[in-house]
Amino acid sequence: MCGLCGEITFDGSLADTTAVARMVESLVPRGPDGQGSWSNGRVAFGHRRLSVIDLSTCGSQPMIDNELGLTAVYNGCIYDYKELRAELEGHGYRFFSHSDTEVILKGYHHWGTDVVKHLHGMFAFVIHERDTGRVVMARDRLGIKPLYLAETPGKRLRFASTLPALLRGGGVDTSIDPVALHHYLTWHAVVPAPRTIVNGVRKLPPATMRVVEADGTSREERYWNATYERRPEHATWTARDWEDAVEDALRVAVRRRLVADIPVGVLLSGGLDSSLIVGLLAQEGQAGLATYSIGFESVGGREGDEFAYSDVIAEHFATDHHRIRVTSDELSAALGHAIGAMAEPMVSHDVVAFDLLSERVSETIRVVQSGQGADEVFAGYHWYPPLAGAGREEAVEKYAQAFFDRDHAQMRSVVSDRYALGEDPSLAFVRDHMSRPGAETAVDAALRLDSEIMLVDDPVKRVDNMSMAWGLEARVPFLDHDLVELAALCPPELKLADGGKGILKAIGRRMIPPEVIDRPKGYFPVPAITHLEGKVLGLVRDALASDAARDRGLFRREYVEELLTDPNGELTPLRGNKLWQLGLLELWLQSHAV
Repeated sequence: MCGLCGEITFDGSLADTTAVARMVESLVPRGPDGQGSWSNGRVAFGHRRLSVIDLSTCGSQPMIDNELGLTAVYNGCIYDYKELRAELEGHGYRFFSHSDTEVILKGYHHWGTDVVKHLHGMFAFVIHERDTGRVVMARDRLGIKPLYLAETPGKRLRFASTLPALLRGGGVDTSIDPVALHHYLTWHAVVPAPRTIVNGVRKLPPATMRVVEADGTSREERYWNATYERRPEHATWTARDWEDAVEDALRVAVRRRLVADIPVGVLLSGGLDSSLIVGLLAQEGQAGLATYSIGFESVGGREGDEFAYSDVIAEHFATDHHRIRVTSDELSAALGHAIGAMAEPMVSHDVVAFDLLSERVSETIRVVQSGQGADEVFAGYHWYPPLAGAGREEAVEKYAQAFFDRDHAQMRSVVSDRYALGEDPSLAFVRDHMSRPGAETAVDAALRLDSEIMLVDDPVKRVDNMSMAWGLEARVPFLDHDLVELAALCPPELKLADGGKGILKAIGRRMIPPEVIDRPKGYFPVPAITHLEGKVLGLVRDALASDAARDRGLFRREYVEELLTDPNGELTPLRGNKLWQLGLLELWLQSHAV
């Protein structure tokens, strides 16, 4: 797990190694264990390393293989790298390290761009071919690892693991993208790839490979899709058959994510998903497993922890459990760091929770498993049941009513005339995505949308950004692509059963205490963000009243003043604070000098 960056030029100039060095410097938190750089005329790579596999210097990056004429930078973990290494050795390849980076590099030489189809894991990588000048970049199937791009056609292409790293490189158009702003304010801060909030930065979509030729021409290919349709070979399967198949696949996914040369722990929220991970690891013989939970002070009558549930799991499986308590003062003090660590602005109230949790966890361990993705893959959210039996257009409307923070008409009262749009790009995106072939029912279409789009640019990005800000590697077994493919084939009624995540609950009843399974659905509670008061409210008020905010002119002043008059009076359908949404965006833009 690391941070990568680089530049490729197309106009005959040398790559700007000084700009790459600035980008590397901004990536230090993602890779506290080492730094590397490499340049060859028009191409320069930079890297920061978090040592998890092959802790020796042989695994350092950029990794150069002079014999093959290849250089690579990479961020992630390939869980089947040992099996792939053995296969490649059978084809005559000789290895100088024990790293998964070298497996990608030699796998690319052997399989070409098809190497991605052999990789089980999370990854973003960039490979340079010495003899052709070609550069190939790819991102994993579920978008767990990020890759941002800043491109000047005909001149240069820069890439980095974070958007702020590209800003540090300089020369980026930082004007606000009005469509991205619409997505941000509508779709709970989800801005689907390739857009970002600024016009000058785009992101490579998940499951996508981009091939850039020496003359600057390029092509993109999506190399993976899950199919949300039923197959004839499953026609006779019972509910128990599906439960057994999912349990087996989840067990494999959890086992795969134990691959490391250092210990692996678990972020234990006390919910079903992380509890299942602990239960499966216990069955794998993981004695003394380190588990971590976080809780906050209650604010505005809202509870700030779920220790009652995480304690049950920790005691049941005799884990080495760590309870982390955070005061309101500690939370407000941490906001600046959390906002600075965001690759893009994220309004979910548990971002700061993951930041603080990652800080404390990284003091004792460097790799953890986490339960993100289960709700999107196994239908855990409240907006899925109403879609059962609905037509596609009806489903689009119901989805938007449940998830969108505001509709297009309301946007007129929020953004200034400069950023107002005549059409509704957010609703159009959802409609287009849900009408694509490959999803049998409206529920299937919504699950596909959330797994491919919302999950990538909300929960997964949140975990990557906050964990990597402290040099902590977070692995997400529910996003093992074999498991996701299997879940996509499963009849939606089995996933919707028992109030949602029916299959996972049935599996859970085989191994974890029932009070954790039958509890009301919980979320990472951070009351001080959903209920603004005190220091946090002061930060928001100051940001929105600043000269920078007035000069930027994103929002109508009368709307901002109305929200500030009653800071907790307007909540989104997902119970997010609308004032926080505006304040967070302005705080993020100011934090990164946009």
